Amino acid sequence: MIHYEYPLSERIRTLLRLESLFERFDAHAASPDPHAHHSALLTLFEMAEVAARADLKSDLLQELDRQKAVLSALRGNPHVQGATLEKVLAAIESAHQGIYQQPGKVGQHLREDEWLMTIKQRAAIPGGMCEFDLPSYHYWQHQPAEQRMQQLQCWLAPFSSIRAAVDIVLGLLRDSGQPEVQHVDNGHYQRMLESRNPQLIRVTLGDSLPCVPEISANKYMLNIRFVPAGSGQMRACTAQPIDFDLTFCTL
Repeated sequence: MIHYEYPLSERIRTLLRLESLFERFDAHAASPDPHAHHSALLTLFEMAEVAARADLKSDLLQELDRQKAVLSALRGNPHVQGATLEKVLAAIESAHQGIYQQPGKVGQHLREDEWLMTIKQRAAIPGGMCEFDLPSYHYWQHQPAEQRMQQLQCWLAPFSSIRAAVDIVLGLLRDSGQPEVQHVDNGHYQRMLESRNPQLIRVTLGDSLPCVPEISANKYMLNIRFVPAGSGQMRACTAQPIDFDLTFCTL
């Protein structure tokens, strides 16, 4: 199954982008190949740009406080596993403290490194990171893989509290909805949202279905058009019926 997610607020959109960047960084940094480490470093620069939003830290702190209050009220509930609840509350508290104690903008440690900023500036130029442009970076890429991996993890470390908070908020958001099985015959799905007010819409399709959903939505209406995967004209998939799971998620 493949999950397609559509955020209905800029805040959730930012969290999804950060989650994607963290996952991409992990994939690149785990490889010993210097080209993979180059991609990991560029991903760090993207991460810092996305996380530099002035209200990101305050938004996450407020949401963690709200979720802590909601979950704390479930203590003693016979339908809730106490150990799991306490584990989630401890994770929320740890992430909250980490963000609260973090000075300045997220990713500031990268901006204060002149060497890294030189690399970032050259990266914006097509083909601008050859050895004759950045000999010191060329030298870094020829250091032992373990040394480069350790350095990448050091640059990532100040993002750890933000990453923990993103994982908690998105995890709770995704768990808030129940999938509903839907069916379309003409490649189009439309639905009034009424008072649902979702923050995230998830569409789940079987990976053997050669179609992808184009989702558009606001607080009143949801439209999904299923189009063929890959290149070519983006016409609706009308040749076959489509079954999919639809989930509305709200914190």
